[in-house]
Amino acid sequence: MSAPERPATHQELAGLPHWLYPAGFWVGVALLAVGVLLPDVSVVGVVWVAAVPVLAALWVAVAGWRLDRRLSVAALLALGGLVLVVVVKQFI
Repeated sequence: MSAPERPATHQELAGLPHWLYPAGFWVGVALLAVGVLLPDVSVVGVVWVAAVPVLAALWVAVAGWRLDRRLSVAALLALGGLVLVVVVKQFI
């Protein structure tokens, strides 16, 4: 006899809601498609595609602080590393 199954939750193991990456992807696709027709808008699409992982890390850092502080600290360290890369890139 096996253990009873847990009810399915709508949250990934990383603390992200199941809709975050698909929604970010489709918004990015729509913005990039508009950017094909209006080249001045293409920058917005590229920035959005780059911002989705940053938004996900912020989500994990803030929303998961009470549940898993190690995961939140790791997300904050990843964001700090990204900021460090941007700052150092300015000197190169």
